[in-house]
Amino acid sequence: MSSPEETQNGEERRLTIIFVPHGDLETRSFVISYARLKVLVVAAVALVMAWAVTLAILFPVMAQAARVPGLEAELRLLDSERARVAELARTLEEVEAQYERVRQLLGADAPATGDTDPILPPLRGDTNRTENSEPDAAAISAATSLIRQWPLTTPGFITRTLNTGGSQHPGLDIATAQNAQIRAAGSGRVRVAGVDDVYGQYVVIDHGSTVESVYGHASRLLVTAGDTVEEGQVIALTGSTGRSTAPHLHFEVRVGGRAMDPLRFVRQP
Repeated sequence: MSSPEETQNGEERRLTIIFVPHGDLETRSFVISYARLKVLVVAAVALVMAWAVTLAILFPVMAQAARVPGLEAELRLLDSERARVAELARTLEEVEAQYERVRQLLGADAPATGDTDPILPPLRGDTNRTENSEPDAAAISAATSLIRQWPLTTPGFITRTLNTGGSQHPGLDIATAQNAQIRAAGSGRVRVAGVDDVYGQYVVIDHGSTVESVYGHASRLLVTAGDTVEEGQVIALTGSTGRSTAPHLHFEVRVGGRAMDPLRFVRQP
């Protein structure tokens, strides 16, 4: 019995393919056996299936690979944002630490011992403190040459400025640590070194030419009335005596008996 690929006389069956081109070109024919054709068909099917399987495996990989540049860009952005967050966290820590130091310096946690925004009346028994009209240019010029020194050995924080209106405050309040050194803003003679209900322990220095400076709320006085002091000399230590809620220096400059803004004459370091 012959196989399908063989003819009845035992010859191998073959397939002839004839190509008939247009024009005068001669025809071409190809002869291929059925067995070889079957092998080629099987090989072609296997090749197609292999390509299909390969594409099915590679397509997700290629899709993920296409996302890599975008993912790398996002990673760089996240690294940059993380660095910014870390920097902001460090800055916040520094600000909080500085805020805590300021709170401690200002005595924010200390119990109040009186009004927090007191009106400062004239010093007890100080008849030289009058509210005259604005001093003339000559008096102010004299004060500029006589009052030059910042009254603390440390910069401090100005918490309240001059106010001659309804809530009278005739000078600067400068917050600083307890027992910081207070120094004379200019040379002169100590006219008063005593105690007042509002100013606490205080010093008044007469610089001449109707110019005076006042230093209030001291914890300790280092001069007495009648002493001669030089510019920058330490005359007292800061405290919270009198009407005060925290350690600070109350500093006044008077010209002709009138309170002037001390920042017109001294510069904060």
